[in-house]
Formats: sequence, structure tokens, C-alpha cells
Amino acid sequence: QVQLQESGGGLVQAGGSLRLSCAFSGRPFSHYAMGWFRQAPGVDRHAVAIINWNGGSTYYADSVKDRFTISRDNAKSTAYLQMNNLRPEDAGVYYCTADPVARTMTEFSHGMDYWGKGTLVTVSA
Repeated sequence: QVQLQESGGGLVQAGGSLRLSCAFSGRPFSHYAMGWFRQAPGVDRHAVAIINWNGGSTYYADSVKDRFTISRDNAKSTAYLQMNNLRPEDAGVYYCTADPVARTMTEFSHGMDYWGKGTLVTVSA
């Protein structure tokens, strides 16, 4: 069974940076697209960034383009989300996600099959 473990969340001042990591286990990592979704209070959970199995295709929410970078290391079975120039509206619980099915990035942005438990990101103004 696929297991996803996020790490790297915390408290940061606006303008600062954080890097989230997602350790993947249970199946061959390179068979899965990986994503990061965010849940903030009173806001629907939505996709922040997604990367396909080999890193050749990515998706970013408009609000994070040019500030966030998703990447993966297939040798380490780990996905990352580098978040720069953080804003208070970036705060929330960030969930690592995975999906083995061949879909478009847009389709993945509507939801993925496997979810971690989430890591909290707090951004102070």
C-alpha cells in the first residue's frame, strides 16, 4: 500500500522560504505522479503543484507560479515543494498526493488517489 509522509512545515515570516518533503513508500515511486494540495480554513482544498512521473511535466496554481517549485528525486522516492516569498495566504495544511494513473495535469489538479496526513504551514505577516 502506498504511504506518504510529509515533513518540513512550520512557522515562517512573510517573504521567507520553506521546503516541504514527501517520503513515498510501498510501490515503485517512478510509477506515480506526485502533487501538493493545500487546505486552508474556510477554503476548499486545492492543488498547488503537481509533477509527472519523470519530472517532465508540471502544474502550478496561478497563485504560486514563479514562487513555488515542485521536484522529485526518483532515486530517493521523495517529492519536494520549494516555497519562496511566502505570503500569509499561502498558509494551510499541505498534503502530499500520488496517483499511478496516466492523466493530464489538469485532471490531477481535481484530485489524486493517495494522500498523506498533511503538514502545517503558518505564515506570519
